[in-house]
Amino acid sequence: MSETDHLIIDDAIWEELIELTGGAATICYQCGSCTANCPWGLVSEETISVRSMIREAQLGLPLNTANLWLCTTCAYCEAYCPRGVTISDVILGLRQLAWHDRETPPGSPSLLWSVYWNNNPWSQPPSHRSIWAKDLELHYYDPAKHDVLLYIGCTSAYDRRAQMIAKAIVHLLRAAKVPFGVLKDDEPCCGEAVLSLGHRQYFQEVAEHAAHTLDEKGVHRMMVISPHCYDAFKNQNHFLDKRIEVTHYTTFIADLIDTEKLDLAKPIDGTVTYHDPCYLARRNQETQAARKILDAIPGLKLEEMERIGEDTLCCGAGGGRMWMETDPGMRFSDLRVHEAKATGANLLATACPFCLTCLEDSVKGDRTSGLIVKDVAEIAALSCVE
Repeated sequence: MSETDHLIIDDAIWEELIELTGGAATICYQCGSCTANCPWGLVSEETISVRSMIREAQLGLPLNTANLWLCTTCAYCEAYCPRGVTISDVILGLRQLAWHDRETPPGSPSLLWSVYWNNNPWSQPPSHRSIWAKDLELHYYDPAKHDVLLYIGCTSAYDRRAQMIAKAIVHLLRAAKVPFGVLKDDEPCCGEAVLSLGHRQYFQEVAEHAAHTLDEKGVHRMMVISPHCYDAFKNQNHFLDKRIEVTHYTTFIADLIDTEKLDLAKPIDGTVTYHDPCYLARRNQETQAARKILDAIPGLKLEEMERIGEDTLCCGAGGGRMWMETDPGMRFSDLRVHEAKATGANLLATACPFCLTCLEDSVKGDRTSGLIVKDVAEIAALSCVE
């Protein structure tokens, strides 16, 4: 730094970040474990300097957004932070400030406008939300008749590949004779896409609307498909009535198996390896339910990868990266496919629509993989005895 260069500390930035994050950055003592453990170091010669971003936040320095939008909020850095800093909160707080300065990735404003106008980030008409189920004759949720609301979520409602997950879950619930309903076109967006891009102020509006809708419909128990929706409802939506029990579908289906309400008796010959979604395993400590489901299928052998459970490797789609382009060779899911191949498995299972998309893209790019990627629900449906 030359004698004429100056760093300008902005107290207003510091005070706003304190408010946005609850002071999450203040306890960091700059050990650097966050930077050392960031998965970007696995695919890039220069990893994200998470420590530098935290330090700049501590000092109230002007934002350097070069690396801010690379974070997938996978929370791997948080798992190894000796001070327990909620680094994801700091990142999202910095992104909120970036919105104020209009320093956001291309397309991100359009995503927020889509949620505003369409009730989904997929830029699809709200009236098309339940078209995926037009031949399934699903019942509209009635708290007097149904034990659980099946929350489909925007991705499984609009993305054709993810729709197959929803159909598989419907098949499993019907086989177990579970009284369930859906909200069809009235289903609210959970707002996770908005939150992951750091626009917490708008997320609060979306979250409040979702909570009001669910309360108005008399929902008391809700099963969700995406771990991102699960995290948004369980941990981020402070308007949601605590009387509403939020469950990820793997937990719900595993309980049906444990109570002998669901019979997975059709053999599936092969070897499967399971990829833990970050938002399920690391952020919500759910690592066993999916494995219980896979273990219950006769003929199917589970072989674990090197990094499993809360030590899972991020697929690369979290933190809004699902809506951004990642260059070939920089995709975490490519590494995950190599790890899966090393197990000798012919099936690569996961329990997240975002992970499914990333892993399938990487398998397509690796033509020698010999892997088929499926959601756990899809595999279970193949073994299900009605």
